[in-house]
Amino acid sequence: MSFFKKLRESIASKTEAVTNKFRDGLAKTRDAFVGRVEELFTRRKKIDEEFFEELEEILIGADVGVNTVMELIDDLRTEVKKRKIEQPSELRPILSEKLVNMLRGSGEDAGLKENPNGITVILFVGVNGVGKTTTIGKLAWRFKQQGKKVLLAAGDTFRAGAIEQLEVWGNRVGVDVIKQEAGSDPAAVMFDAVQAAKKHNVDVLICDTAGRLQNKANLMEELAKIHRVIQREIPGAPHETLLALDATTGQNALQQAKLFGEKSGVTGLVLTKLDGTAKGGIVIAIRNELSLPVKFIGLGEKMDDLQPFDADQFVHALFAGLAAAEEEEK
Repeated sequence: MSFFKKLRESIASKTEAVTNKFRDGLAKTRDAFVGRVEELFTRRKKIDEEFFEELEEILIGADVGVNTVMELIDDLRTEVKKRKIEQPSELRPILSEKLVNMLRGSGEDAGLKENPNGITVILFVGVNGVGKTTTIGKLAWRFKQQGKKVLLAAGDTFRAGAIEQLEVWGNRVGVDVIKQEAGSDPAAVMFDAVQAAKKHNVDVLICDTAGRLQNKANLMEELAKIHRVIQREIPGAPHETLLALDATTGQNALQQAKLFGEKSGVTGLVLTKLDGTAKGGIVIAIRNELSLPVKFIGLGEKMDDLQPFDADQFVHALFAGLAAAEEEEK
């Protein structure tokens, strides 16, 4: 077997594995949300006001968000008139297309921003219990798989056990953790971490911070101080400030994203625990209503279940059932 054939097969195998992760991770959302859409499209024989009202109800129930749903329904109404569509089944590919476009946004902000001339600094923020530390560990593993040298900074000096939890992940992944005593100044930890990263020629420095409520002024000021310390030592850093959100909290995740985005310089989102919720539509609401890109999604507990967000993969996995129904009708 030639080298290029092996390479093609390897790429195809990895692509299929990612596709399967999206499909399996979104199973609950697909069963609850898309299953109801499919049932509606099959049961209804014409597109009328009742059809749109029922579709609206299903989308809102899947936490797609009221504003996003209204926009989506308006777009579908326009397409129905423009294309003179009469059968609900003809709306299936149009609905998929509209969702992909919403999730893509401008497309310019896809992927992590990395520093081409030195250390890439990624700062994580978010409330407690959303899976922030676990996500940091999984992201560190991803970078290590790419052959990069990674360092972690234990900036959550507030929560009992937070430093130890990050150390457990550091040991599991095989990366060092820069820490101080519990109760220390988080900005001082960041200073130490940046110095260590420079000394050891680290490629990526990933920084944990205390889980904070966005309405706590002192914690938000602490975050601003962390930003200043990092920027002073590495101009242009942090290159990403990622907000971790628990997808199972639905609309509450959207509210957190709005408030954090306004106050803490968030550049992207990580949605955790998508495999554990039927309300995966929240991804669509967050992406459409905020100018913040979803960078990663958590699709399970395994190390490689943190996946870069891909709008096409997401919608394809979500609408696998509808695609199958379309094929049967042909």
